[in-house]
Amino acid sequence: MKNDPHVDSGIRLQKVISQAGVASRRHAEILITSGRVRVDDKVVRKLGTRVDPSRQVIHVDGERLLLDTESLTIALNKPVGVVSTMDDPEGRSCLADYTQDYNQRLFHVGRLDTDTAGLILLTNDGELAHRLMHPSFEIPKTYVATVPGEVPRGLRKKMLRGIELEDGPVQVQDFRIKDQYGDLTLVELTLHEGRNRIVRRLLESVGFPVVELVRTQFGPVKIGRLHPGVTRKVDGAVLQELYKAVNL
Repeated sequence: MKNDPHVDSGIRLQKVISQAGVASRRHAEILITSGRVRVDDKVVRKLGTRVDPSRQVIHVDGERLLLDTESLTIALNKPVGVVSTMDDPEGRSCLADYTQDYNQRLFHVGRLDTDTAGLILLTNDGELAHRLMHPSFEIPKTYVATVPGEVPRGLRKKMLRGIELEDGPVQVQDFRIKDQYGDLTLVELTLHEGRNRIVRRLLESVGFPVVELVRTQFGPVKIGRLHPGVTRKVDGAVLQELYKAVNL
């Protein structure tokens, strides 16, 4: 049958679902026969269907089924001084220095400035990487910046109204003052933008040049207690949310 997702040499669909930990084999059969499973965007109700999970996309109740053999996405807390590339002709420290434990070819999702630390995602799923970087999906990114002086409370309202830079307006989704110590203030801001040095230029434009900058969240992925130079796998519900955010 044309466009039939069945693969003669594949694995029974209910087994794939149960191995992914979504449901027992018996419950997986119920999910299939009730039309709650899609393979390559086609509803599958036949229990004898075999699939190849390494190359076919399976959704259960609208959530993409992710198997360990299918994809790898990791979070890295990039230290200051590391360039956001997988190699560097000048011999500087780069992302590949921190991903040597992984055999897969990894794509970095966007960049962080060399003098910016924090969360950067890497994945072997090229389509996921492309979509996460595409401005149409408006993936929120959160940063914590250290700036000199005392930040007035009224700056939040100004930020949320939007700031005009030389290369166009910037819309800030959230802005708050986290802490103040001595003559420095910690501010946290969230925005969808990914333009070059956007956070530094934004804060400098309102009179607060950045002393230190750390990205703490990318979409649903938070840096948490991840130490600088350390990676962790993104999996489970967080990985599901990441795929869902870009309609995969």
